[in-house]
Amino acid sequence: MLGWFVRILFAIAAPITALFVARDALNFGLIQTIVTMLLVTALVGLIAACTGRDRQAPR
Repeated sequence: MLGWFVRILFAIAAPITALFVARDALNFGLIQTIVTMLLVTALVGLIAACTGRDRQAPR
């Protein structure tokens, strides 16, 4: 199941990486991995920001 999640993230990261680096470049896989790590970081941050709110706190 984790493999599916990673594969989906790599599929999302590939076109983003292709905007900056040619697909036949030697470092495409490395940069795609970095973009995937940035996507994971953004996803975890978004989840933490949404679930970390205290909805019962007075304003």
